[in-house]
Amino acid sequence: MGWVCYRNSRAISGSLKNVTVSQKCGKWYVSIQTEFETETPKPNGGEVGIDMGIVRFATLSNGEYFEPINAFKNLKGKLAKLQKRFKNKTKFSKNWQKLKAKIAKLHHKISNIRKNYLHQISSQISQNHAIVYVEDLQVVNMSKSAKGNAEQHGKNIKQKSGLNRAILDQSWYEFRRQLAYKLAWNGGFLFAVPPQNTSRCCPSCGYTALDNRQTQANFECVECGYQNNADVVGAINILKRGQAIQAA
Repeated sequence: MGWVCYRNSRAISGSLKNVTVSQKCGKWYVSIQTEFETETPKPNGGEVGIDMGIVRFATLSNGEYFEPINAFKNLKGKLAKLQKRFKNKTKFSKNWQKLKAKIAKLHHKISNIRKNYLHQISSQISQNHAIVYVEDLQVVNMSKSAKGNAEQHGKNIKQKSGLNRAILDQSWYEFRRQLAYKLAWNGGFLFAVPPQNTSRCCPSCGYTALDNRQTQANFECVECGYQNNADVVGAINILKRGQAIQAA
């Protein structure tokens, strides 16, 4: 390959261990691994609970929230047109190969937009909180096919399919992965708590009921009358549940 120039995106410190050069979607990348000693920093801020969602990507127990980026949603029209043209091309022809490369580049662009947004949010949260509690969500189970099987047919297939796409587009697992190692870098901790009824339990009196959440956005306890945004309620309950588990 010979000598190539690269953009030095950050200062390199420590002793060099290895260098990996890779190519993806027509672009070259250099990954440099070094080793150096560092002191464990003291974390900033206190504890916070995070409720993950679709309308709001992440809602914190202090009321702060982050909007979803929906990278795939914004670019899916362009992607659908390319994929439709791709199906009509002769396999392995020049036009087929060109379209295949275009589709791969668009997928790569979507991935980069999503990862960049997740890095921004995870960095902000990890730098301002010592302990973060999240729901132990099983994304694989939440985004299972809505079609069902021969014995048990699916219900509301169109709506469930749209929800599945929205869940996967948010990349909750990748966000949690980034948050975990960034908190560790800053001396903080990430804990996952059971998600059952976090959106139905009243954080004021503890009464749990489906009727507490009459709409997707609003929470009103039928027992004591407590009202708040439903996502904030979920985040508060996640925080309380995490604190109770750690204190036990």
